[in-house]
Amino acid sequence: MRAMILAAGRGERMRPLTDSVPKVLLEAGGKPLIQWQLENLARAGYDPIVINHAWLGEQIERRLGGGARFGVRLLYSAEGAPLETAGGIVNALPLLGEEPFLVVNGDVFTDFDFAWLRPRLAGLAKGANLAHLVLVDNPVHHPIGDFALDGERVSTEGEHRLTFSGIGLYHR
Repeated sequence: MRAMILAAGRGERMRPLTDSVPKVLLEAGGKPLIQWQLENLARAGYDPIVINHAWLGEQIERRLGGGARFGVRLLYSAEGAPLETAGGIVNALPLLGEEPFLVVNGDVFTDFDFAWLRPRLAGLAKGANLAHLVLVDNPVHHPIGDFALDGERVSTEGEHRLTFSGIGLYHR
């Protein structure tokens, strides 16, 4: 089961911290944000893990290497100019293979158990759904949310709205 960490963003809201360090290498709880992701993904059995990068991406590759210390194989998708979320995923498709895959925003700090999503990968492989998005209660800074649920389907219409967490399963 493959995963992708989106790490190409400039980190504009984190400036000046991100002027010389990629956002995913900023530390939280004593280690870089991306290290939390890598450890959680490895624990849940995702391997290899693709990391896209643009802004100061060579620092990410230098810091993380091939992934052996995390117990996974890391593959890098260098973008040059940032391609935004969908463009970054499309650019990395040759590294992601043919099966459904997990995508995580690199700046998400979470204790979410990625193993919970593994059974849902099989459902995506059957082609019943295009994606499985992890939604959360609305944070204070985003009270209107992104989506509502209609059964297990997301909708842009509905009363009880939730916020996209930056974690999702996708297939080609």
